[in-house]
Amino acid sequence: MEGCGTALGSILVLGLAGWSYHSYYKSLVLSKIENAFSPGYSSLERAALGRRVSSDEQPNAGINPVDDHDWVPRSEQPTIDAIVSGNTRGQYYLITGEKGTGKTSMLLKSMKKIGGDGVAMLEAHGDLEIFRVRLGKALDYEFHEDYIGGLFSIKGPRDTTPLLDIERAFNKMEKIALKRYAQFGKPLVLIVNGAHHIRDTEDGQHLLELIQQRAEMWATSHLVTVVFNSDEYWLTERLMGLATKMTVIPIRDIPRNETIAALKRFRARAFHEDVPDTVLNQVYNKIGGRLRFLDQVGKSPDMLEACSKILEKEKRWFLSQCWIFGGDLDEEAEEQQDFCTAGIILAKALVERAAMNGFEDTLPRIPLHEARQLMTRADFIRQHDHLNIVTIDSEAMVQADSVAMQNVFKDICSQKGFSEHLQATIDRLDELESLGRTKEIIMKNPRE
Repeated sequence: MEGCGTALGSILVLGLAGWSYHSYYKSLVLSKIENAFSPGYSSLERAALGRRVSSDEQPNAGINPVDDHDWVPRSEQPTIDAIVSGNTRGQYYLITGEKGTGKTSMLLKSMKKIGGDGVAMLEAHGDLEIFRVRLGKALDYEFHEDYIGGLFSIKGPRDTTPLLDIERAFNKMEKIALKRYAQFGKPLVLIVNGAHHIRDTEDGQHLLELIQQRAEMWATSHLVTVVFNSDEYWLTERLMGLATKMTVIPIRDIPRNETIAALKRFRARAFHEDVPDTVLNQVYNKIGGRLRFLDQVGKSPDMLEACSKILEKEKRWFLSQCWIFGGDLDEEAEEQQDFCTAGIILAKALVERAAMNGFEDTLPRIPLHEARQLMTRADFIRQHDHLNIVTIDSEAMVQADSVAMQNVFKDICSQKGFSEHLQATIDRLDELESLGRTKEIIMKNPRE
């Protein structure tokens, strides 16, 4: 009886310890995730924001105007602010636009205004394991299996793929979303930055489907607002197939009048000069309203020289990716030259469209199906979009990636002998393709 009592008591104590551990662990996990959405949680993004002096708190205190990255006002900022603050709900969003238009900067600025309260942000990655780790970091969730068998070093029943871990993390986050919605009446915001880095493979498609299913459900229940931030069209194409509550927000280059006014104000504040409108119009004609270019040019002592350097850099990049070899190309380069020739043909078509319609403030555009027809291949244009040579907007229209790239297209197509060089390349590719389809039959005399 004494031995039985001792054994029974040990089992009860061990069971009580296991139950206590299990309850404490689940409470701790939820507490950490809730803390991740509280103001001041020190993720890298918010730590970077915290180090910057707020102009609202200390106007112009110790800030060098040349170091100011927030000198161009954006008309889309109030919309982004309403989404990130949780005042806009019932939808999830795809923010799309070319690289360097200021999409991430606007998101970070909106997070700064509310101190990161109720917002989690992660940088997407093509590897599911890395995506899982980054999601865990954003949510302060370590993916330890909340399973009582862990006390006995027994493997958990759900210990498997990264997708299952991501699903578990969303389940935990959903509990916090329910709690915070009851307290504050606002949804949480989950930002997937650089969503185009997710690969268009079977694993990547499963991940996007998982996130989109959650986003649809959360948008309906007003619990979580998911925001995808992307530079490439293929993600728009992929998400639109299942979307019912998704809103696409295109972020475009800054219009001419706003660009000129912002440049004029900034140069007066930083360099104490009154730049003539003729010079500012020349700057816009060369690089347009692309924010990453304006930031370089606006802070350069000689703006026109800085524009020329940007155009030269863009030209070298385009030629290194898409230049054609003419009639002397080797047969080993056929596949690569098919890709390059397709890019050059599309660039030539955009230049011709600009000459026909007149190019002032709006870049010439070609419908996606026509661009694929010009290239004679449907798969090449996605890679050109990835390389930031052309861009495909949310309306399936193709244009040069920027005003600077359109000027590069025009410069290349206007070179002496360009049309003959392009035609020689096309003829050589046709010849190689014909040779590849031709079988040579040799008949020998058996007596020889």
